[in-house]
Amino acid sequence: MTSPLSRRSFMGLTGAAGLTAALAACGGTKLGSGASSPASAAPTFSGGEYSGPKVTLDYWNGFTGGDGPHMRTMLEAFNKEYAGRIEVRNVTRRWEDLYPAMPTAITAGKGPDVAVIHNDWIGTFATRKTLIPLDDVVGALKLSESDFIPAVWNAGIYDGKRYSVPLDVHSLADYWNASHLEKIDLDDAPADRAGYEDALGRLKQAGIENPFWMPGKWPAHLMFMSLLWQFGGELYSEDGANALWGSEAGAKALGWMVEQIDKGLSPAKVAQDSQYAAFKNDKVSFTWDGIWQINDLKTNARSLKWGMSPIPNIGGTAAAWASSHNFVMTSQAGKDPNKVQAAKFFIDHIGRQSTEWAKAGMIPARNSARQDPAIADLPQIKMASDVSIFRFLPPLPGVGDVQSKALELAVAKAVLKQASPADALKEGVASADKLLAANKRKYEK
Repeated sequence: MTSPLSRRSFMGLTGAAGLTAALAACGGTKLGSGASSPASAAPTFSGGEYSGPKVTLDYWNGFTGGDGPHMRTMLEAFNKEYAGRIEVRNVTRRWEDLYPAMPTAITAGKGPDVAVIHNDWIGTFATRKTLIPLDDVVGALKLSESDFIPAVWNAGIYDGKRYSVPLDVHSLADYWNASHLEKIDLDDAPADRAGYEDALGRLKQAGIENPFWMPGKWPAHLMFMSLLWQFGGELYSEDGANALWGSEAGAKALGWMVEQIDKGLSPAKVAQDSQYAAFKNDKVSFTWDGIWQINDLKTNARSLKWGMSPIPNIGGTAAAWASSHNFVMTSQAGKDPNKVQAAKFFIDHIGRQSTEWAKAGMIPARNSARQDPAIADLPQIKMASDVSIFRFLPPLPGVGDVQSKALELAVAKAVLKQASPADALKEGVASADKLLAANKRKYEK
């Protein structure tokens, strides 16, 4: 998650046609027919430490980047403390391998008992009965929205049930070159549209030819979604039947992105990843990217003086795309009452240790962890000074398909000047609505 390649690969996978086919193939004729059904007599979690016989839990996650060592540290401490009672076996796979493998492996009894998945996958796996609800866990522990960032807490609910406990939030951020800003007497990035556009103009006058490169691909769709929400738009209707991003708000959002090229603030047809590479090489003043780049900049751009802020409020309402890693328990664990209890205990225990996880560059989802003085100076903690800005994809089954085959293509067409923003969005929404209708048939119960 800390490298642009691994993160981009995952996001692209969420909508890959091949993955949709793989998920369909491993669960029967309908995606709604489960890989395996949850145990009907799964015991209720009552809190407290696990007291049953020794169990081994297989734990799958996609932490293959710079975040991996921090998760391993947490697991090693857990296994040491609970040796003789619970052993957690860490299975780390790339996200693009983990998601298609999970349903098949669980059906065969060779998958994870506990896993970490992204919030936008909860609806897909819950519909296929791959996951077991965790309402009893949060009930026994008296956890509620007030203990977490509200948006990420609510992102774990699908069809009236809670299927996950959030570990973190990772969002889009505005990275800025401190040396460039010094040229125009600024020590931080402007937070509003007028200030931001003024700074870009002055940077160009100060000799920075293209201070803000606008990508046509990654992370252009994350930028568009953030701006869409800022201008008051929404992605999809509540019932998941229609795409709403072709609205006036969408046109304003995408229009602002294209405008940066028209003004000469960005070169045209920016190649994949070149905006981030240019930032690391001291050529770009501002770049919007995920907070997972923090450790990469610390390690591989040591001579660069940089800072990080929430993305500016361009549209009038502060908002930024965000995603989240979530703990889930699978129907495989549900077949063993002892595994059920041990898995639920493990999920709660690791969630409470998330100050260590913050060192991986993530924002802890739990308020108590985020407010720990030990992590107060980490750059991403500043990003959570106003948690109301975080916005998440809705948990629609198969939403990744719609994103990659419709929304991302529409954004790219406009930024690459292959169509006007309005025309690109109109075409994209037509494709999205067809995909949404197809998904309803695929995932119906």
